[in-house]
Amino acid sequence: MEYTRIPHSSLNVSKICLGTMTWGAQNTQAEAFKQLDHAIGAGINFIDTAEMYPVPPDAETQGETERILGEYIKARGHTDDLIIASKVAAPGVKGDYIRPNMALDWRNIHQAVDDSLSRLQLDTIDLYQVHWPDRHTNFFGNLNYQHDETAAQTPIIETLEALADLVSQGKIRYIGVSNETPWGLMKYLQLAEKHGLPRVVSVQNPYNLLNRSFEVGMAEIAHREEIPLLAYSPLAFGALSGKYLDNQWPEGARLTLFKRFARYTGSAMAIEATRAYVELAREFQLNPAQMALAFVNQRSFVASNIIGATSVAQLSDNIASLQVSLSDELMQRLEELGQLYRMPCP
Repeated sequence: MEYTRIPHSSLNVSKICLGTMTWGAQNTQAEAFKQLDHAIGAGINFIDTAEMYPVPPDAETQGETERILGEYIKARGHTDDLIIASKVAAPGVKGDYIRPNMALDWRNIHQAVDDSLSRLQLDTIDLYQVHWPDRHTNFFGNLNYQHDETAAQTPIIETLEALADLVSQGKIRYIGVSNETPWGLMKYLQLAEKHGLPRVVSVQNPYNLLNRSFEVGMAEIAHREEIPLLAYSPLAFGALSGKYLDNQWPEGARLTLFKRFARYTGSAMAIEATRAYVELAREFQLNPAQMALAFVNQRSFVASNIIGATSVAQLSDNIASLQVSLSDELMQRLEELGQLYRMPCP
């Protein structure tokens, strides 16, 4: 296993991070425990969760993923050797059942942290992230930003002050953002410097061969401001494995169960690009999923690659992507396809 020190923090995270959003929906607690045992045995020390998990979000299962992780930590005694990241939900995305009058304000953030700590059976969360912005902007694949001065939002300074108080209380160690825009990330940095508040240390956004939008405005910030990417959806919901091509819907697969998640399969361009990447992997005698993961692993602005799995076998294959080194020739071919299919799935 490779490890990366996140700048402006003491967090030394494994290059592969274990994502958890299937636990409590597609995976039972026993299956989650097996995944954790295997991941930790392979050297993974970084686990990412969120108060709204599992996904798809549902009032009946909300918080179950954190609860399962908490039970594992209690049972196995992993309290010091794991780095636990979680997230606070913002308004929208049909998540207002989590708390009444959802917002990224003082009350909501403090309540969210206390509830997550209770489910996780921890005193401190190592990295606490804002799951998505509490303002009218582009995220979750939206394009064509339309400014709306009247839209409800929580000022970022209020969110940052609430997080700062939780850092001072010792309930969280470091803060991060997720699904954020270049303006939003720079605003967090500006306000932290101006008011002496904790600095954002990481950004968790989607990044994969079908969605390289992070490279447009965020990658430069990641380098210049030393805020690395925690890349999620590196396999584009599994599409880059090729298993959904030719209208195949494997039994039990995520997009088979939840076809409404069509971000990476819902257009002819997405399917054409996916086929091209899968065929390229096979030309170079590589597993398509491992090639896609290796591409993310090797990006200089990525601190950790968040992988999810529904089985230990799948998890093992994904972790093995660390052993795949993409040649200069293959990287050139990937760049050529990236120019041909310019962000088919932003």
